Amino acid sequence: MNAAPLIIVGAGHAGGRAALTLREQGYDGELLLIGDEAHAPYERPPLSKGVLQGTAELGGYSLSGAAELARLGIEHVAGQGVQHLDVGTRQVQLNDGRRLLYSGLLLATGGSARRLPGMATGWTNVRYLRTHDEALALRASLRGGVRLVVVGGGFIGLEVAASARALGCAVTLLEAGPRLAGRVLPAEVSMALLTLHREQGVDVRLNARIEAFEGAREVTCVRLDDGSRIPCDSVVVGIGMQPNVGLAQAAGLAIGQGIRVDACLRASAPDVFVAGDVCEFRLHPEGPYQRQETWRNAEAQGRHAALNLLGAGLPFQQVPGFWSDQYDHGLQTVGQLGDGPASARRALAGGFLLFYLDNQQRLQGACGWGVGNSVAKDIKLCERLITAGQPLAASQLADPGVALKTLLRN
Repeated sequence: MNAAPLIIVGAGHAGGRAALTLREQGYDGELLLIGDEAHAPYERPPLSKGVLQGTAELGGYSLSGAAELARLGIEHVAGQGVQHLDVGTRQVQLNDGRRLLYSGLLLATGGSARRLPGMATGWTNVRYLRTHDEALALRASLRGGVRLVVVGGGFIGLEVAASARALGCAVTLLEAGPRLAGRVLPAEVSMALLTLHREQGVDVRLNARIEAFEGAREVTCVRLDDGSRIPCDSVVVGIGMQPNVGLAQAAGLAIGQGIRVDACLRASAPDVFVAGDVCEFRLHPEGPYQRQETWRNAEAQGRHAALNLLGAGLPFQQVPGFWSDQYDHGLQTVGQLGDGPASARRALAGGFLLFYLDNQQRLQGACGWGVGNSVAKDIKLCERLITAGQPLAASQLADPGVALKTLLRN
């Protein structure tokens, strides 16, 4: 009797990487990759940059095309969601009614673009950006002279604003908080972002509270609570994502801000693992639960969950990190930045590095800002210093004359 297949629910970056890793590791059994999009798995970072600017096409950022999936014997069930999960009988039920048994299950259900609270539906020129198809629809609306309002000053909103400016749009960006990307970035980096976007012609408005959208079928004006009115031709809402936990929650799995897992990315049911944006995990046994909505996390957890589906039993210990391209500047972080001020600041030509030490003077996180990819090498060295876990002097971290590589050697 043949064993039940391994099933991956979610055919995005994490799910796609897991499927490819299973084959790379020699798993030759039946393997199903179920996703509600029509496309083969792809990476999301190009959506707000290259796709909007017309310099990237789907084939360039797909993990694997349909032909390659077929060659590898990965059954891609496209355009099909999972309606029900029964962990007791080890079955998933698809939207079309089919019931499938599994021997091992990976939930990589990702998330959905968060909707603006209280906003009416049906506006034809209000768009969100989470999928390839949404990126194409948005790209079609961006051209020289278009008046675009971007709601949200996080990374999606900022990257959309930068791409729209490159296409000649007049852009107003509305952020409800007192600074850009305030939940995840130090104040100095937020200020650098604000300065750069304003220099590039974006009308950035902080502490901006939307009172109403005006118009019939299309939004023609956004009215703020201070009485100001912003005429527009198009609106993009980029206020984060909502993790897709509904399937897991209905199945009785442990839920927090995502699907909770143990050190090996295992959910609270036998042979069920979780990876990607929806995964809520701890990097240390006593540490806080967290989710990481990044390319790096999707890539690492997709691979790691695949190994553990095959019985490896490996704890997940990947140091978190992310990057964002903003015009001709690059932002990169690694590790945990903490809530307080930086322990040390190092000035660079056209940028800076911020370092965060724990109470034992060990590096726990770093953030870099600079022209192009200028901080990439330093951030990689910071990751190695974090992993090494050795005490460091803040004075040396702050001194541009002290090479980070020498601190690693010492």
